[in-house]
Amino acid sequence: MKKLALGLVLGAFAFAGTAQAQIKMGVAGPLTGPNAAFGAQLKNGTDQAVEDINAAGGIMGQKITVGYGDDVSDPKQGVSVANKFAGDGIKFVVGHFNSGVTMPASEVYQESGILEITPSATNPKITERGLWNIFRTCGRDDQQGAVASAWIIKNMKGKKVAIVHDKTTYGQGLADETKKGLNKGGMKEVMYEGVNLGEKDFSALVSKIKASGADLVYWGGLHTEGGLIVRQMRDQGVKAPLMGGDGITSDEFATVGGPGVEGTLMTFAPDPRKRPEAKAIVEKFRAKKFEPEAYTLYSYAAVEIIKQAAEQAKSLDPKKVADVIKSGKKFKTVIGEMAYDKKGDITRPDYVMYVWKKDSSGKITYTELDGKGS
Repeated sequence: MKKLALGLVLGAFAFAGTAQAQIKMGVAGPLTGPNAAFGAQLKNGTDQAVEDINAAGGIMGQKITVGYGDDVSDPKQGVSVANKFAGDGIKFVVGHFNSGVTMPASEVYQESGILEITPSATNPKITERGLWNIFRTCGRDDQQGAVASAWIIKNMKGKKVAIVHDKTTYGQGLADETKKGLNKGGMKEVMYEGVNLGEKDFSALVSKIKASGADLVYWGGLHTEGGLIVRQMRDQGVKAPLMGGDGITSDEFATVGGPGVEGTLMTFAPDPRKRPEAKAIVEKFRAKKFEPEAYTLYSYAAVEIIKQAAEQAKSLDPKKVADVIKSGKKFKTVIGEMAYDKKGDITRPDYVMYVWKKDSSGKITYTELDGKGS
């Protein structure tokens, strides 16, 4: 077994639940920092699922406790969290949020006998490494990029497209998948540029976009930088809409970007909040003054899958639970019926296109264009 440095775990790590609980589960993600909105989705989704399952008797009569690890979207910190979870005897993890954090953390989990389900990490490589322990409730960037590029080819033929990414495993990976689809379809981008994560001044980038004459800017990255880019594009008079992936699926995108985000396009799965299976759970979240957008229900579903697979395996051994998940059996979840292939990917890719616009209250938020993403 290779040794991985423990390091210091930034942020909170605590357990919640009854003292008699026997099943240790961890939630790992950016609980603080610029991506804390997504961390809150993972945490609240998992917490609500655990609360509901424990209230119904737990898993095979055993209650679940939850530990929290703050990786602040940093790969090294993610490894520290993973090692801390392993040392504390956690056997199941919901997380991490970022693909670049999920990759190294999952290797620690594999060596430590821990099963991990990420609700949000979409880079294809995550499930292409042959690990027994990694699953996701979301789709993959090769699927997401295909939907984005197909929409652009269909709706913007003859137009100029600029591609910008944040140089991360997720952001650049998604941008490259979209670029691949565009190039295959006969469209060549007028610009391909990377920016640094955490950057705030994009004036030089916007000047390049303006000079390129781009009719659309495709963004591979998260909501903070994406929002700042849109705001600064509008400040410099660039009217081209932005298109992004699931990394901007947070109402904070509009807060950061301002009124100029209206018209932004985005790929994400059909809104899980609208599923009939989710109605009662969504009401619980809203009663607690938390809107269960984006990956909240995907996190809830991850816990449901662990419960059902453990009960079918008649075991809490993570490897036996993993075998059941990969068997092709179907699981009933808050986001619909799900099944897995041998890699750990869901068998129902379902990305569609959204547009950011004002709702009936005047708030700018994301709305599905139609069921086919066109």
